[in-house]
Amino acid sequence: MKIAVEVIGWAGAALILGAYALLSAGRLKAETMTYHLMNILGAAGFVVNSGFNGAFPSAAMNVIWIGIGLYALRQRAATAART
Repeated sequence: MKIAVEVIGWAGAALILGAYALLSAGRLKAETMTYHLMNILGAAGFVVNSGFNGAFPSAAMNVIWIGIGLYALRQRAATAART
């Protein structure tokens, strides 16, 4: 179980860092679903890892990170529906 939680945490880190690197390199736009999903899934990996290891402030921050990503996706969908 511990190894699985570590793999999930590292995958989360890779997703968030990858999203930021692709955004910074101009290969991904902040408005895209891909960018938001990478951040949401990455944060979910951190929630699993942080929660398992008792790092509750980090887990809470990442729950908020997920909420921000979900809000952005909802706003994106609402904008697309109006056009």
